[in-house]
Amino acid sequence: MDLCAAPLVKLNPPAEGKILLHACCAPCSSAILECMVQNGLKPTVFFSNSNITPRDEYEIRKAELIRYCESLGLEWVDDDYDHEEWLRQVGRGREAEPERGSRCAACFRFRLARAAAYASLYGFAVLTTTLASSRWKNLDQVNEAGEKACRELGPGAQVTWWPMNWRKGGLQPRRGELIRELGFYNQTFCGCEFSHPASE
Repeated sequence: MDLCAAPLVKLNPPAEGKILLHACCAPCSSAILECMVQNGLKPTVFFSNSNITPRDEYEIRKAELIRYCESLGLEWVDDDYDHEEWLRQVGRGREAEPERGSRCAACFRFRLARAAAYASLYGFAVLTTTLASSRWKNLDQVNEAGEKACRELGPGAQVTWWPMNWRKGGLQPRRGELIRELGFYNQTFCGCEFSHPASE
């Protein structure tokens, strides 16, 4: 794909080394990945979203993200899908929580802990996430989950959380442009059964 002539935002990762970007979907990743590539960064994209159900929805979102990664020449990783474990650790007992409530905070912790573990295992220096791009998500919850995930890796682990606010610097409107230009499947709910419009 053709990139914009210049990056919308000058990016300064908090540490030198490989970057792992936890990604929830192609729409949320679109402007972020474009901006990273324009800045000379080549993140590996980590799709870890056991919250998404049904499985068909998960596969559609994954396929769209892979399509975009391949158009940019970026590597991607598909984490193991385990919705039952997600329900056990996150969903059960929090079914009635509203968006931005304790269920969302636990969901961020679940997914970013898996991302941090992968980053540590495979020598990534920096972890960040596209979850911070959505105006429907609580940025403080996302950053608290990411910082906790990196902090709790244990002795010797050196993964730095990058608390970038991916909503600023023109990235939000650019996201909308890319969704239209590239014809992304643009989902109408965050992924879990408790956020589906039919459950409200």
